[in-house]
Amino acid sequence: MIEEKIIYILDTNILLHEPFAFLSFQEHDVVVPMTVLEELDSIKDRRKDVSRDARVAIRALEDTLAQASPEEVLAGVKLPQTDELHPSGCLSIFNDYTLEQTSGTLSFNENDNRIINTALHIQAVKSSKRVVLVTKDINMRLKAKGAGLAHVEDYRTDQLIDDIRFLTKGYHKFDGDFWEKIKSCESETEGRNTTHFVDREIVPVTYINEYLIDESESFAGKVTGWDEEKLAILDIGRDRLMSKNAWGIQPKNIYQGMALDALLDPNIDLVILTGPAGCGKTLLALASALEQVIERGLYDKVIVTRSTPEIAESIGFLPGTEEEKMAPWLAAITDSLEVLHKQDENMNSSLNYIMDKANIQFKSVNFMRGRSIQNALVLLDECQNLTASQLKTIITRCGEGTKLVCSGNLAQIDSNYLTAVTSGLTYIVERFKSFPGSTTINLNGVVRSRLASFAEENL
Repeated sequence: MIEEKIIYILDTNILLHEPFAFLSFQEHDVVVPMTVLEELDSIKDRRKDVSRDARVAIRALEDTLAQASPEEVLAGVKLPQTDELHPSGCLSIFNDYTLEQTSGTLSFNENDNRIINTALHIQAVKSSKRVVLVTKDINMRLKAKGAGLAHVEDYRTDQLIDDIRFLTKGYHKFDGDFWEKIKSCESETEGRNTTHFVDREIVPVTYINEYLIDESESFAGKVTGWDEEKLAILDIGRDRLMSKNAWGIQPKNIYQGMALDALLDPNIDLVILTGPAGCGKTLLALASALEQVIERGLYDKVIVTRSTPEIAESIGFLPGTEEEKMAPWLAAITDSLEVLHKQDENMNSSLNYIMDKANIQFKSVNFMRGRSIQNALVLLDECQNLTASQLKTIITRCGEGTKLVCSGNLAQIDSNYLTAVTSGLTYIVERFKSFPGSTTINLNGVVRSRLASFAEENL
């Protein structure tokens, strides 16, 4: 049975979130209202990061419609086929300025209302078909429903999970004692490392570099491989995890121990740290960076960048160089540096010395595009506010000998168009969970202070 074609009307924020989104609807038809094109046009010249996405979307639409006549553009132009199993639908532009105010329609004073009215009009004209308005604006979805539109959806093609509770944590915690659950085990020792081979069924669903711990605090290991029958577990030892040290910092709980183990592992190229405010993400990342750059000489420099809505839009209104402009936004890094050197006789001199010795550079996410970063340790803070495409841009900048640490709190998303399940941070956790060169750790537990801990649990 062939599924009936659906007509999707796209809001502007969909094309800003994913400029090629109109190609993602397979055999169904896509309608772009004229108001959307006008909004893209007004955004493309702004000095904001989103202006690039607007320009990319405009060029993509133009490439698709370039050879079509005005009549064909209004009627629908065949989209390029992206999947051999599905024929492609059509893309058309709808001139919503030709619509007249009638009973039941919203006022034409706002652009959102014009787009909703377009969907209502198409729904009335083509009542036999399913007409869906696609927008990431929650309020617009409510307005469209209230105006009588039957179908309104969020754009979810880049959403890999439906509930943030299912997000990979990077570790598996066993009830009771781990060894009581093991029926048979073979072990191999090489140097100081011991690898256990246990039945695969002990952890049916697991990922490479996932940590295994138990409630009895008698075991800590890491998954290094598997086949259909056996699971290979590197015995790290709980005491060894808790004795990890980076720039004078030792873990306060087992989650920080796992994080430090991953951060200090030269074989791991990407470490993703998630967790609530005050769990130690930034402090651990910075301490491990100083340890590996200054003490171990594994990297030449530390590059620190952070995403907030204000940075993504502009850093031009603050005085000074790029580093000086970024300094107010990267206070979390300087605060962490002060914590690491609070016992020094002259903290300011120590901070200046360390900044120079470790070659710490503050960079804006705006200027990361187009670079190739070699032999550096890159700290990307607050990346829950980045989209999947923005994170891809940054990750693909990392060249030979570079390690990337991404950290963020999915409960503190500032973007208007992102949720916990559509955040770029969630996206890379899911995409990289099977990559042997990456590790994800969810830092469970607030260690900043009892005040912060109580606030995290009760507010």
